[in-house]
Amino acid sequence: MAALPAQRENDSLACDAPAHDGAGPRGQGGSGLPGSPLAPGTARALLRAAFAEWADQGLLGPEGGARLADDAMAVVSELVTNAVVHAGTDVDVAWCLEDTGAFVVEVSDQHPSRAPRDVAGGETPCDTPEYGRGLRLVATLADSWGVTYRTGTKTVWARLPPGGVPDPVGPAPEQSLAVAEDLAPQPQRPGSDRDWLGRGALSFLAEASDLLAGQLDENLVVALTGQLIVPRLADWCAVWLEDEASARAGDGGGPSRVWHAGESRVEELRRALEKEPPCPREGLRSGPEPYSWPGDALGPQGGVGAALAYRLIAGGRPLGTLVIGRCGLLRFPDEITGLVEDLSRRVALAIGAARQYARQATISAVLQRGLLPGAVAEIPGLRSALVYEPCDKGGPSGDFYDLFPAGDGRWCFAVGDVQGKGPEAAVVIGLARPWLRLLAREGYGVADVLDRLNQLLLDDATEAADAAARALVAVGGRPMATGDGPQSRFLSLLYGELTPLDGGGARCTLASAGHPLPLVLCPDGTVRTAARPQTLLGVVEDETYLSETLELRPGDSLLCVTDGVTERRSGARQFDDGDGLARALSGCAGLSAERIAERIRRLVHDFGGGLPEDDLALLVLQAE
Repeated sequence: MAALPAQRENDSLACDAPAHDGAGPRGQGGSGLPGSPLAPGTARALLRAAFAEWADQGLLGPEGGARLADDAMAVVSELVTNAVVHAGTDVDVAWCLEDTGAFVVEVSDQHPSRAPRDVAGGETPCDTPEYGRGLRLVATLADSWGVTYRTGTKTVWARLPPGGVPDPVGPAPEQSLAVAEDLAPQPQRPGSDRDWLGRGALSFLAEASDLLAGQLDENLVVALTGQLIVPRLADWCAVWLEDEASARAGDGGGPSRVWHAGESRVEELRRALEKEPPCPREGLRSGPEPYSWPGDALGPQGGVGAALAYRLIAGGRPLGTLVIGRCGLLRFPDEITGLVEDLSRRVALAIGAARQYARQATISAVLQRGLLPGAVAEIPGLRSALVYEPCDKGGPSGDFYDLFPAGDGRWCFAVGDVQGKGPEAAVVIGLARPWLRLLAREGYGVADVLDRLNQLLLDDATEAADAAARALVAVGGRPMATGDGPQSRFLSLLYGELTPLDGGGARCTLASAGHPLPLVLCPDGTVRTAARPQTLLGVVEDETYLSETLELRPGDSLLCVTDGVTERRSGARQFDDGDGLARALSGCAGLSAERIAERIRRLVHDFGGGLPEDDLALLVLQAE
C-alpha cells in the first residue's frame, strides 16, 4: 500500500490508461453529480444498475461478479464522499469494465489544490488536519489507485482486480465487521470533534446506514454497532436489548453485548454494568440520558469519565438501550452526543427491521409446515420418493404435494403449483389440499375432483373480487394501491388415484390440469408420457376435465414434477428443452425410487450451475 497516491500519465478515461495494460472496455458509464450528501447514494444506485445490466449481458463471469460489485460499490461511495466532503464541488464519475474483468473508476472534482486524505491518516499537503478513514478502504480493495491533476480538476482513480479482493476474514458476519472497522471514523485528537463533524459525520452516517440496513440478524446489528463506536467515538459501549413483551431495558438482566477499547476490561465492565442496568424515563425519548460511571471496572485510567444512555426506539416501540462511555471527560462534546444520537436511531431501525424479518420468517415456516402433509402414506406394492425444495423467497412456497389413503383400497397423490408465492399462494393451497382429501374420501373420481376444485377456486375468486369492490366503495371509490386488489388464484395440478393389484403393480388413474405431464419409466429404459395437457384450475368456468388410466407394472416408475424442474434455466435454455427431462429419466433405468429422485434433483441443480430460483418438487412412484 503506497503512502502517497501515484499520478496517472494519461488524461483519458481510466480504461485507456497505460497502467491498465491497454485493456479495452466491456462496458462503461458515468454521470455528473451535485456536490451534496446525496451524491454517494446516487453514485451507488447508478453503479448498481450498471452491474445489473452487465450481468444480464453476460459480461460478468460466473465467479466473483457479486464480490466485484460489492467492492466497486464501496470504492465508488468512498471516492465520491471524499470529493464532496473535501472539494465541496460538483463531481463527475466515470467507470468501465475491462476485457480482463477488472473494474476501473474515476471520480473528478473541481478543486485540484486539495489532495485527498492520506492513507496513513496524516495531514494533507495544504496542512489542513483531516481525520477519518480516508482512502484506507480504497487502498485495501484496489490493486492500484492514484490521482491525476488536470487544469481545473483533480481525479482520483482506482482499479479493482477481476472478482474483487478475497476477504481473508471469513464468512459474511465477519466480513460485515471488517467493513465496519474501515467505515468508522478514526480516533479523535483533542479539540477535533467539531472539525470532524463538519467534514465527515454526514458521510459516516450515510455509510453506516447502508451497512446496518443490509443486516437481517439483530445480533449482527448489535455487533456492528459496537464496532462502529469503539474506540472511535467512545472508549466503551454496551447494548441492552429488550424482549418484545418487556417495557424496560433492565428487565432482561445484563447487557447483550459489551465492548471496551482494551479487551482485558470487557468482562469486568460487563459485571459492573449488570448491577446497574439503564432505567429510562417514562415515555419514548431516545436520549441521551446521564448514566452512572463504572469507574472501578475501568482500571486506574478510568477513575473519571462521562457515560450516556440512548434509548433505541423504532416504530413507537422501545427495542433496547445503547450506553457509551469516554474516559477523562466530565461530559461528552455536543458534537459527539448528537452524532451518536443519529447513529442510535439508525441502529434502532435496523434492529426493528431484523426483528420484523425474523417474525415473518417464523410465520412463513409455521405456515409452510401447516400447508404440507405431516407424513407421506405408504402404499402396498409401491415405493415412493419425494424431493421438495422451496426456494424460500418471500414467504410460503407455491409448490405443494400430498400422498394419502382415500379408503376402499385406494390411495391418492397430488403435485401442485400455485401462481405466485407468499400469502396468496398459502390461501390457494389451504383451499386445495383439504378439498382434495375430502372429495377423494367421499368417493369422487379423479375427473370429478378436478371439476369441483376448479369451481371452488372460481367461486372463491369471485367472493374475493366482491369483497374488494365493497371495500372500494367504502373508501369513496378511491383507487386501490398496487397489490391491494384480489389476485388471480390459478393452480396447476397433477392429481391421481392408485389401486394396488393382486399380482403386483397398481392401476393408476390421473389427470393433469395445466401441469408438467407425468412420465413413466419402464425397466428397459423407455419413457412415455402418462397424461394429456388440460386447462389450469381456476381459469375457465364449467370446465370439464378428463382422466386417463394406465397400469404400472412391477419395475415401472412414475415421475411427477413441478415447473421448477422442467423450467430450470441455464442461460437461454431450459432443462426440459428437447425432452430433456425424458432423456434424464431414461438414464435412471434399474434405479430405486429414492435414487431416481436424487439423480433428477442433482441433474436439475447441476444444469443451472447455482441454487434454483424457483420452488422444486418431484414425486417418484415405483411399482414393486
